[in-house]
Amino acid sequence: MKCFHFSNGDRERRERDREDEDAIASSSRTSRVSWARSLSIASSLVDTTRRSEFDSDSRDFSDTILFQDFLSQRRSNNLRLFSFSHLKSATRGFSRTLLIGEGGFGSVYKGILSSDDGDDCSHQIQVAIKQLNRNGHQGHKEWINEVNLLGVIKHPNLVRLVGYCAEDDERGIQRLLVYELMPNKSLEDHLLTRTPSGTLPWSTRLKIAQDAARGLAYLHEEMDFQLIFRDFKTSNVLLDEDFNAKLSDFGLARQGPSEGSGYVSTAVVGTIGYAAPEYVQTGKLTAKSDVWSFGVVLYELITGRRAVERNLPRNEQKLLDWVRPYISDTKKFHLIVDPRLEGQYCIQSALKLAVLANKCLMKQAKSRPKMSEVVELLGNIINETIALDEGISQAVVATGEGKEVNSCVEDTEPEPAKQGNNYLKTVFDFRDMVRLRNKSIRRFDWKSWAPGLIRTW
Repeated sequence: MKCFHFSNGDRERRERDREDEDAIASSSRTSRVSWARSLSIASSLVDTTRRSEFDSDSRDFSDTILFQDFLSQRRSNNLRLFSFSHLKSATRGFSRTLLIGEGGFGSVYKGILSSDDGDDCSHQIQVAIKQLNRNGHQGHKEWINEVNLLGVIKHPNLVRLVGYCAEDDERGIQRLLVYELMPNKSLEDHLLTRTPSGTLPWSTRLKIAQDAARGLAYLHEEMDFQLIFRDFKTSNVLLDEDFNAKLSDFGLARQGPSEGSGYVSTAVVGTIGYAAPEYVQTGKLTAKSDVWSFGVVLYELITGRRAVERNLPRNEQKLLDWVRPYISDTKKFHLIVDPRLEGQYCIQSALKLAVLANKCLMKQAKSRPKMSEVVELLGNIINETIALDEGISQAVVATGEGKEVNSCVEDTEPEPAKQGNNYLKTVFDFRDMVRLRNKSIRRFDWKSWAPGLIRTW
């Protein structure tokens, strides 16, 4: 899914932005292209040389001295400085066989780093190496934004930046970022997979939602300054070997409003289908914009569909429009649940998750919950689901093979025929009980009726 600059048609705001751009672009004009996984395309009504929206925007890093000062500051934050030759060797010359991601920013390769070239790595580690496009300064501001932010902020639910490479020579500009490797790729990859083995179980989806919410809560509420992610979506939620979720791609992140101000006025960027409507319309950015995006992702977890999918029928292309008729009718709700779950989910849990998503998608931004509240509500849903599953396990009718039936699931598929006399005896005993009950109330038990022989002479 592509990442776009939006335009709301506000002439005064566009003129103000152009004045700011002219002030900083006299020495170097750079195109504003998202460093996110997908391509950022400038709107025809927005100048393609928009300034970066973070605090460092006022500094022109095209100046060599300023840029080197910036890099030296990053080194003090325990970020490793890699040579281009070292990263080239780690990826076998940026081999296509090691390519794990591609977008407008460039490409991401799997690499193995060792203690070669005098680096302080005591053993081999697997990393993800993001290489910026070499044609000019495309994505340079976003590269700086990532180094600036991930060199400072650390949290279990944020992808860790190991280091970077910044070299300029006759071969051109080399800008690379080195991250911890997330072996299970992105949440988007799993939601869009068509292979049964790649389908995320319901319990895993709840855990991923909680991890992502914790990452956003940290950015919004737990640091000395507030950070608004601004591009929260399934492709920016990465999964480690244990399916723990971590947020990635901070190229569009923006510092939140200062005290006494309720919002930050910015150029409108983001991904279609995820951006909050009030932000798209006015350019006024708040942390509640991320909350809206989180609500969209919750519905993606429930349905297994993209926020916007052009390959579907017209009335199903926009996820929020498609689910609207079903969320208020509990009898129809199961029709929107991801069919790849094959009924292996708790309908009560899914309904509560939809209720939480609706809170995040409130039209009035002030009515949406804070991410810390979302984390708490998700924890309650997970705990209630676990308790319900345990209660069902205790109430299961004992059989010789210890089989269990999960009645928490409303629309489970019929189980395959089971073998064994004990199971068959249990089934027959149940049918006998039904027959006796029907006889006692003198109703015709048509399910048990079978035609018999009729004498015709």
